[in-house]
Amino acid sequence: MAKEKFARTKPHVNIGTIGHVDHGKTTLT
Repeated sequence: MAKEKFARTKPHVNIGTIGHVDHGKTTLT
């Protein structure tokens, strides 16, 4: 949900956000 909001506000930052979340998810899993 937060990712979509960020992507809508700054689609260019969406890529960086997804990468960050992906990294955190991998470490958390």
